[in-house]
Amino acid sequence: MKTKIHTLMASFVVAFAALMGFAGTAMAADEWFVLGEQTIKSADPSVNIKSAGGRWDKDIKQVKLSAEGADVQISQIILHWDNRKDDTLKDVGVMKAGGQTAAADAPGRKGRLTGVTVNYKILGNKPAATLKVWGLD
Repeated sequence: MKTKIHTLMASFVVAFAALMGFAGTAMAADEWFVLGEQTIKSADPSVNIKSAGGRWDKDIKQVKLSAEGADVQISQIILHWDNRKDDTLKDVGVMKAGGQTAAADAPGRKGRLTGVTVNYKILGNKPAATLKVWGLD
């Protein structure tokens, strides 16, 4: 009888450990990566940044932008989705150098982002900055 109980308990421990290991790897897969980046100039009012990679690389849950080199005032962001209606985010505000926007959800559970159009103004008399498009997989 003790052997059966010990075997049953060992089976539960192994099953629990396997389940936790699977859940841990599933959660670890959710990480931010750069979909595309572009140097923007103060003379230009907007930029179109294409997503890099194949169709599976563009399949994301959320998207956000970051700025490097200067503060950037963003008046509008248009997210171009493959086989979905484009999303327009208006009056995003000022993104400080080294900062980022709030994450926006993809349509549905996941969506393929083909590109982003950003209407902007570089602040502080800086000639250029770098915008990066991040995706959460």
